[in-house]
Amino acid sequence: MATRFRAPGPGHSQFLNEGFQQALAHWNRERLEPGFPGAAASPAIDRDARMARLEIGFLEELRSEVVAEAAAAPTDAAGFIAWFEQLEETGPGQHDPLFHWIAKEASLEQLCWYLTQEAAGEAGFDDLVALTQVRLPERAKLELARNYWDEMGRGNPKGMHGPMLHYVVESLGLEPQIETTVWESLALANAMTAMAANRNYAWHSVGALGAIELTAPARSAAVASGMRRLGLEARQRRYFDLHAVLDVKHSEEWNKEAITPLVHEDPRRATAIAEGALMRLKCGERCFERYRRELW
Repeated sequence: MATRFRAPGPGHSQFLNEGFQQALAHWNRERLEPGFPGAAASPAIDRDARMARLEIGFLEELRSEVVAEAAAAPTDAAGFIAWFEQLEETGPGQHDPLFHWIAKEASLEQLCWYLTQEAAGEAGFDDLVALTQVRLPERAKLELARNYWDEMGRGNPKGMHGPMLHYVVESLGLEPQIETTVWESLALANAMTAMAANRNYAWHSVGALGAIELTAPARSAAVASGMRRLGLEARQRRYFDLHAVLDVKHSEEWNKEAITPLVHEDPRRATAIAEGALMRLKCGERCFERYRRELW
């Protein structure tokens, strides 16, 4: 696996570019893959240490973009939840015109391009939740467990969310690959993975995952509407139809059972959760802007 990338020119971000995001995406794919003893030879350990340092640098650059806005969020539980829920309307990238266009105008070819980008940049919500819940306080941990069980189809393989998305990819003949995915989409997945995998950003991950649950329903509904307009079958739409409805309930429970008690117990967590939510939404905003440039 190649993780080398060219250094950016003067005035350009070291992290917000194609070379770094592709390298980070390849590294994430390899380090999260189950393996065997003996694979951690000295060169791999050195590479992992280097990539881990760069990953933190990437997160800190994203964090620097939102730190002032997050600092203004209330730190009492009730006030914070009101602020957090308002992100659905006013957060970065919310109600981007891209999704009205997908629902009403996009061709099948354009929709397939969008779905390919999204599939290649999918970090796996179930795995992110599993990584994030490690050693969380009991009430929040239980909520993340319930969410994870829903992602797992409550024990029914046919209800698992990940394979539903895989079916969309397979049935439409899509070929998502890191090298053909815009860096903005890779950056979104890389940021989510980084927050979930690094315990110093665990509260950030809670906020980022909560932001997904809060904002996904409207986008999912728009994509499902576009798929329906273009004549795609119900099974192909199922992933998006499901998230247009289920994530509304997930968001309500996440805010009530995870974020509220976490902030009530330690108000400092509010700022970290706010940063994580805004980092996720800013990454999404970059994606939508890039998608519009490519599609329009």
